[in-house]
Amino acid sequence: MGNRGMEDLIPLVNRLRDALSSVGERCSLHLPQIAVVGGQSAGKSSVLENFVGRDFLPRGSGIVTRRPLILQLLSDNTEYGEFLHCQGKKFTDFDEIRKEIETETHRLTGSNKAISPVPIHLRIHSPHVLNLTLVDLPGITKVPVGDQPTDIEYQVRDMIMQYICKENCLILAVTPANTDLANSDALKLAKDVDPQGLRTIGVITKLDLMDEGTNARQILENKLLPLRRGYIGVVNRSQKDIDGKKDIKEALRAEKEFFLSHPAYKHMSEKMGTPYLQRILNQQFTNHIRDTLPAFRSHLQSQLLALKKEAEDYMQFNPNDPARRTKTLLQLVQRFAVDFEKLIEGSGDKVDTVNLSGGAKINRIFHERFPYELIKIGSDEGKLRTEINYAIRNTHGVRTGLFTPDTAFEAIVKKQISRLKGPCVKFIDMVSQELTTTLYQCIDKLSSFPKLRDETERIVTTEIRELETKCRDQVMLLIDIQVAYINTKHEDFVIRKGWLTINNIGIMKGGAKEYWFILSAENLSWFKDDKEKEKKYMLPLDNLKLRDVEKGFMSSKYVFAIFNTELRNVYKDYKCLELACNSQEELDSWKASLLRAGVYPEKVAVDEQGNGPPENLSNPQLERQVETISNLVDSYMGIIYKTVRDLMPKTMMHLMINSVKEFISSELLAQLYALGECSALMDESPEQQQHRVEVLQKHAALKEALAAIGEISTSTCTTPLPPPVDSSWIKPSRSSGKPGIRSHAPPVPRVPSAGPKSSPNGSRQHTSQQNRTPALVPR
Repeated sequence: MGNRGMEDLIPLVNRLRDALSSVGERCSLHLPQIAVVGGQSAGKSSVLENFVGRDFLPRGSGIVTRRPLILQLLSDNTEYGEFLHCQGKKFTDFDEIRKEIETETHRLTGSNKAISPVPIHLRIHSPHVLNLTLVDLPGITKVPVGDQPTDIEYQVRDMIMQYICKENCLILAVTPANTDLANSDALKLAKDVDPQGLRTIGVITKLDLMDEGTNARQILENKLLPLRRGYIGVVNRSQKDIDGKKDIKEALRAEKEFFLSHPAYKHMSEKMGTPYLQRILNQQFTNHIRDTLPAFRSHLQSQLLALKKEAEDYMQFNPNDPARRTKTLLQLVQRFAVDFEKLIEGSGDKVDTVNLSGGAKINRIFHERFPYELIKIGSDEGKLRTEINYAIRNTHGVRTGLFTPDTAFEAIVKKQISRLKGPCVKFIDMVSQELTTTLYQCIDKLSSFPKLRDETERIVTTEIRELETKCRDQVMLLIDIQVAYINTKHEDFVIRKGWLTINNIGIMKGGAKEYWFILSAENLSWFKDDKEKEKKYMLPLDNLKLRDVEKGFMSSKYVFAIFNTELRNVYKDYKCLELACNSQEELDSWKASLLRAGVYPEKVAVDEQGNGPPENLSNPQLERQVETISNLVDSYMGIIYKTVRDLMPKTMMHLMINSVKEFISSELLAQLYALGECSALMDESPEQQQHRVEVLQKHAALKEALAAIGEISTSTCTTPLPPPVDSSWIKPSRSSGKPGIRSHAPPVPRVPSAGPKSSPNGSRQHTSQQNRTPALVPR
């Protein structure tokens, strides 16, 4: 009999498997189970048929098991089989079960001996079985046969590893006795995933086919090549017995007689054979279920929690209820509006830690991309100076001009301002594109309803395009306004910068000293140095005039004076301020700049002939005029750049971004209703219908599974796991870059033949006694 203390645990796992089968194999793989692993023709199928007492598995050469077979054995009064893919149909003829397995295998894998990881679920009720759940996996193969893929070996191993790598899976490693146990592929794979041997049970088949004079006694006694859970020997029907339709019950009696009569095995016959293997598996499987059930329950609870919100939303949605459709439409549009605003304002629930998006990207366009575009258009200093040169010469025409012409300055500035239209249009396009990208990010949540998604995308995109056009027109108007009037009286317009010496400060007050002067349209300021951080004084230009000062006998400076026409002090106690330059050319340039700022020369008396002021007040050369206008253009364009950098983001926010947010929150729903197809808008896509059904099914299955687990008490006692043994003789395979692949078998270690050795904790540890093939042990 099995473990009566937990006799309900295996049926519980079957209930869980049935409940979770509707939601795919990902959940089912975490269920406790026994995986049957072995090479081709190792006798795996015969062992399973002996458990059932019936012939029901396909047979043949090469790979016969080409899909995992999840076999649930249930102790019952009647005998029949059921397939999960044929629900409601009972198979009482086991030949029909075999044909159904072959048909279902062929349906997915075809006739070329290919394999598939999709399992076949078979449940067999019988009074001759103990409760068990086993997974029959394809046999390990080395060489492709027929039309099989060239990597069939790796495919089979990957499929096996998918099952046995789970901690909740016991591994039934089946190895024929007439082969080298140290080279067993099944034991090598088990060693890869279970190096401590906590989950591996060894099964030795074909004991009756060993060479005369040899036996597997030391292996079955777990003395040679030991496993922690040990080995169990079985004798299956030979191919001759199968072809001769030998009854399995008769084969089981012959198996019992074999162990009772064999001199090497009769002393342990009660622990050999198929019935004993079935009982041991039942016992260890129930213990294993008990140990792994808490972790499995936690796994189910985490999955249920992840599905809870989505499942609750789907439960409230009835696709055939018009009122529910309308309510869902309203909720989706409101959620869309909230999501869009959150992405723009940067208050979203999910923060992207990889890329900028939404408002953050628009902010980058405002303060990085757009200023960079403005800098690019003014970066060619050589080209600008060439344009100024031509503008000055064309302004003078056939005459030679004495003063720097205002017309040339205005022509250059207007052209520079007009060039801002390109970066501004590009700026609008970038913001518009980012708004559209944000729209796509938010609208993906409407993909469950394709018509609603398409109409929402069309309506909002159209609105963005209309606002883009409106914004472009407004920005062009702003540029044209700047071109229409060049305000040289702007307080930030710097006409000239440079070093000047205040020449008339007495020695007692510090004497003549050089300062950094800045001449704007409103005032003349000077600083300690050209860093312009420590301002010394700011002199308004109102009522100021300038006059020449004769050059001193010992002085190398060229001096001019500034005074107030109302006889007020210009600077502290000084009625005038004498400023000195280093050259006549520099003097003339400063006087011309002051003249441009509205500080004119002192009127001189008109002689009797009516002559005006001397003609030699200023006579700058062309290059100096170019330098002057270049400085003026730079100063004025700095004002324009500052204004445009400030106005453009504000314009975009007002005319475009805020307008789109307002439209989505207040106008979108009205326009959707205006279509007159509200019911059609809420038609689900086929993929969404399937997804909704799957989510609800999975949610229900998880709740059912957790409820089933809650009904079972696992507080009963279990059989303790056997103590550890030295399993280092199994060498995990690592060749060819694939798990479980070895080119050569490891040698079996030689140890003294003194028999079992006691470990310090009192357990008995066994090691191998001979360095030879374990299947060929002399009698």
